[in-house]
Amino acid sequence: QVHLVESGGGLVQPGGSLTLSCAASEKIRSIYSMEWHRQTPDNPERALVAQIDPFGRVVYGASVEGRFAASRDLAKSTMYLQMNDLRPTDTAVYYCSITGRNSGPDLHAWGQGIQVTVSS
Repeated sequence: QVHLVESGGGLVQPGGSLTLSCAASEKIRSIYSMEWHRQTPDNPERALVAQIDPFGRVVYGASVEGRFAASRDLAKSTMYLQMNDLRPTDTAVYYCSITGRNSGPDLHAWGQGIQVTVSS
């Protein structure tokens, strides 16, 4: 079973930057989609932050467009989220997810979640 491990979260001041990483526990042979979501206590439903399609194209949530940049390293089955100009409203638990396939059926894995707090 593939596990995803997130890193890079923490406390940052408004206007600051953070980069999140999400690494799979093993190489995923075919990756269909890589996504970042976030969840807040006020909104328990995870909101899409960014989605990378199989061709590397990225779709962003409206609230982060122009400030966040998602990228990937397929060779390492790893994805990144560069977050700039952070705002207090970006405070959330961030989750990564990967949909893909190795030799068996399609897999869909989630990270454990990592806290990002934007506060002065």
